[in-house]
Formats: sequence, C-alpha cells, structure tokens
Amino acid sequence: MPRGRRAALPVALLLALGACTAEPGGAPEGTTSPPVTSSDGAPTAERVHVSLGDSYATGYRPADAGEPGGSSREGFAQLVADEADLRLINLACSGATSAQLRGEPGCSPANRAVDAPDPAGSTQLDAAVRVLREHEGRVGLVTVVIGGNDLAPCAQSSDVATCASQAVAAVRANLATVLPALRDAAGDAPIVGLTYPDVFLGAWVSPSFPNGQDLARLSVSLFRDFFNSALKAEYEKVGATFVDVTAETGGYGPLTETTRDPAYGEIPTPVAKVCALTYFCSKTDVHPTVEGHRAIASAVLAVTGR
Repeated sequence: MPRGRRAALPVALLLALGACTAEPGGAPEGTTSPPVTSSDGAPTAERVHVSLGDSYATGYRPADAGEPGGSSREGFAQLVADEADLRLINLACSGATSAQLRGEPGCSPANRAVDAPDPAGSTQLDAAVRVLREHEGRVGLVTVVIGGNDLAPCAQSSDVATCASQAVAAVRANLATVLPALRDAAGDAPIVGLTYPDVFLGAWVSPSFPNGQDLARLSVSLFRDFFNSALKAEYEKVGATFVDVTAETGGYGPLTETTRDPAYGEIPTPVAKVCALTYFCSKTDVHPTVEGHRAIASAVLAVTGR
C-alpha cells in the first residue's frame, strides 16, 4: 500500500489503503490451509473460504525487528478460515486495484498470498469464478477487500478532489461488474465486503504530518461519508454483507474522548486504537498489526455467525 501524504483530502486519507505494488492475481487453487482428510487419509469434501483483494487480504506486513516484510499467515483471511473451519483459497494480490481485480492477469510471487501458486494468466475474478463453480455447494464464505489502491494516483493530481471523486466512481463501476459475477458463481454462499481502518487518525501523533490533527479530524467524515458509503451501496446490491472496518476499529469515535497511550501520552481514544491496530503511527505504514488482523477477522466472523 502507498504511503499517506498531506491532507489534500479525500485521497490523503485513502491513497494508502490497498497494497504495495500492484498486479492482481488469481490462482484457481491457491490455498494457505492444508486440505482436510478423513481418518484414512482420503480427502473430504471440505468447505472453502475464497479470498479476493489487496494486501489486507494477503496479510502483508512491513519488515520489523529483523523480520522480512511480505505476506504472512497471520492475515485476517487465514484467521477467519481457521476459526470457521474452512480451507482458505486466497486469490488476493498485494497492490491490486478494483480494475485489476477483474481485468489484469497475473500476480508477482512477491505480491501473492503465502503458498499461492503461479496464477497462470488468470485475473482474480476469473480465478474466483472458476473456484466457486468447482466448489459448488461447498463454499462457506467469500471475502473481498479492494479500493484503496484506486485512489493512490490522486496523490500527484493537481485537482485532488476531482481525482478522488473519479476514483471512487471507478471503484463503484468495477464492483458493479465484479460482484454480480461473484454472486452468480457463489450462489447462496455468503459474500462479505470490507473497508479499512482509518489509519490517518494516526496522523494526530505522527511528525510526518505537520497538520496531523486537522487531517485526523477530517478523516472521520471522509471515511464514513465518502468512501465507505460508496462501498456499502455496491455490496448491498448483490445481497453481500458490508463490514465497516473503520467503525469496528473505533474510527468514528469522538476525538474529544481521550486515553493515556504508553508511547504518545494523552491522545484521543480512536487515535490510540489505530496506533495499536496498524503500523501507521510508528512507521507511517497503513497495514494492520497482528492485533489489527485479529480485529478484522473478529468483525467478519461476527457477521457470518461464527
């Protein structure tokens, strides 16, 4: 995912929310969970969780404490699959935009989910449709997290507001193609769409943002009213459930409510939450921490009744 810039506004909040460098993928049987077998070792008709999207779905994390960065098995998609006793087929690709999700084949090895095989020329959407049809009657869940990377180019635009509006319109248009195809292939299986934590609340404490408190205040309404409302509308058109991760991670809480943070002292409670759940405050990196992925997984599991 890209890094945040100054508060130029709709985009400054959202330009980083996708993944690192883009090329979406789609391997028909990319999986990060082992096949389920019976007591005699024969494969069983296990149910699957099909995951699409960007680096939030691949479980990307930055390099830290000597550990290399990249996709991990601690992402929310794997956590959901494990808790729900589903086999994860993770077709996500770090850096994917909504257009690439349906229109660009291939995903570099560095951007694939852990253990995902070569996508062999498939787009994420094509691969997902194929997987869903091959597992008809055995699809336990489909999750989609996409849209943040669509806004990234607007960081360099001379008219950020117009660029951002056009980007959100493009996300809606691409989802309007992707989601009906997924619904047709998934049948009655639950589809869950997600948004992102409001990482720019972390600008409140970041020296990288001289106007950080203003940016943090602005981010609340922009996430709630600009980006998330657009995503929610598209998912609901196909009977999918929308998980407002911004809300679930405390992003809409009052900034007048404070708490004492061990690193930053007395700060707004929503800021402290995003500092704990993402790397933004410490690294200006938008990706979730392990705790953040657990929070996202819990939100998904809650709406699926798991």
